[in-house]
Amino acid sequence: MSNFNSPIRLSSSLIKHLKYRVRMGCNPLLPHSRSFTTTEGHRPIIVHKRSLDILHDPWFNKGTSFSFTERDRLDLRGLLPPNVMSTEQQIERFMVDLKRLEEQARDGPSDPNALAKWRILNRLHDRNETMYYKVLIANIEEYAPIVYTPTVGLVCQNYSGLFRRPRGMYFSAEDRGEMMSMVYNWPADQVDMIVVTDGSRILGLGDLGVQGIGIAIGKLDLYVAAAGINPQRVLPVMIDVGSNNEKLLKDPLYLGLQRHRLDGDEYLAVVDEFMEAVFTRWPHVIVQFEDFQSKWAFKLLQRYRNTYRMFNDDVQGTAGVAIAGLLGAVRAQGRPMIDFPKQKIVVAGAGSAGIGVLNATRKTMARMLGNNEHAFQSAGRQFWVVDAKGLITEEREDLDPEACPFARNVKEIHRQGLREGASLVEVVQQVKPDVLLGLSAVGGLFSKEVLEALRGSTSTRPAIFAMSNPTTNAECTPEEAFSIVGDNVVFASGSPFKDVDLGNGHIGHCNQGNNMYLFPGIGLGTLLSGARIISDGMLQAAAECLAAYMTDEEVLKGVIYPSISSIRDITKQVAAAVIKEAIEEDLAEGYREMDSRELRKLSQEEIKEYVQNSMWSPEYPTLVFRKE
Repeated sequence: MSNFNSPIRLSSSLIKHLKYRVRMGCNPLLPHSRSFTTTEGHRPIIVHKRSLDILHDPWFNKGTSFSFTERDRLDLRGLLPPNVMSTEQQIERFMVDLKRLEEQARDGPSDPNALAKWRILNRLHDRNETMYYKVLIANIEEYAPIVYTPTVGLVCQNYSGLFRRPRGMYFSAEDRGEMMSMVYNWPADQVDMIVVTDGSRILGLGDLGVQGIGIAIGKLDLYVAAAGINPQRVLPVMIDVGSNNEKLLKDPLYLGLQRHRLDGDEYLAVVDEFMEAVFTRWPHVIVQFEDFQSKWAFKLLQRYRNTYRMFNDDVQGTAGVAIAGLLGAVRAQGRPMIDFPKQKIVVAGAGSAGIGVLNATRKTMARMLGNNEHAFQSAGRQFWVVDAKGLITEEREDLDPEACPFARNVKEIHRQGLREGASLVEVVQQVKPDVLLGLSAVGGLFSKEVLEALRGSTSTRPAIFAMSNPTTNAECTPEEAFSIVGDNVVFASGSPFKDVDLGNGHIGHCNQGNNMYLFPGIGLGTLLSGARIISDGMLQAAAECLAAYMTDEEVLKGVIYPSISSIRDITKQVAAAVIKEAIEEDLAEGYREMDSRELRKLSQEEIKEYVQNSMWSPEYPTLVFRKE
């Protein structure tokens, strides 16, 4: 017989859920429709500083937007001009100043206008983070190329001279044995996203050493702007193990270690210690590896990907964006995406990005063919890979193990009129490919002769992907592609180019295959799903989501990537696809109040709503002072 006077025992998960409903202003006992209201970026923030300390803190500074109530509460009255301005007025003032100061900020005639813009934006970032991201999001098409590729390459090349105040953390070979304590020097108790580089291969510019921190900073700016990751929870990181750039080693103003790079087990020990340290302090952080040289990119990815929440954007992000574009190119031919495994693809470049694209593309083709051993073998025969030594075949000596699966059979290529080391022109002439894919970091590699050879393609609409960054490393320009190959070509590049006027009212669309389409959504989807690792399936789901984003009408016009101006919506869709795949693979463990069981109950539309409401927006929060 039940004892109705005995206390009722509630499970800890139910108690947590009821407390959450009370906190969100709901009656915990009444039934309710599912709600995903989060207050990301809108909760009042407790601060432990006042007066000038607040004005000098870019995380909390609002400048002239502080209300009179806040000015009294934070001892700011008299420290600011009396006119309280709206954020719209602040942005208007900034934009007027930006246009006026662009020329004045240049360091002489050799300083490009883009670098002047970067300087001005960086000063705003140093003063007022909220306004910086508001300006960036509102003008993302104009300023993404300034904070990221191609201008970030120029920034990294000149970073020692541009450095004004620290942003991010530096772990060096001199810090071995100290990293576990060093991570506690970072002021944020919660970090959601880290972008880390060792500066060994910045874009296509080579070894820039410690100056490569600029790429990590720029990448995280896009995580904030595109994915709504809270800027107080991101951390750019440089692992400085030295540099093999002799110019930097002899430069007295260089800010990094002036010694040659560590290698082998010594190098691995430094990266191992870093990974252990950051995941000890922030167990749920996501670490994106960026611009590591090819010899380490794959090894580190394989070393950590099944243990930590991490991915390598050069290997996996580039591959996903390329797959989305390749699928789009099939659609642009008026064919269904299921015809993708029939495409003949010549790939120029066998570095980390090239091999990453090859592996992912082969997997996509194999999945469409049945996902068995025969399917993988059949898919592998659709690629002809050309590196600095020419066509890669099984005769190649000292071949990188990662490239071995794509080495062509010697007898087979002899029947095609080719040989080991055949030039790119020869390969294109004999193969007559549907796609010419450039990931070589060699500017102008798709010469007039190569493009003329592509005119012999068996495709009704051949595709050219000149994906190397920055702009100077693009394998060809859209003008060259359209003028030499023809008006019907599908063109994509890694860095931005303007569309080409083909005359008679026709436009040659230049599609920017920017990793920005995917990495923010991969990061956000992983964060909100609480996935233990980032699986191939999650990356594939992201790529297929991007491929399907464009309408048939747009694709038939040769538009295979969406406008950067839609990046927040694109990221929302990609993140939702990543979450759905994480749930299906039983990797999702939930995030904050949304535990894994609640996550599994969500429909696709509810997942999108959950993502939307979890994205940070640059709005000034209410600040409340409290003594420590």
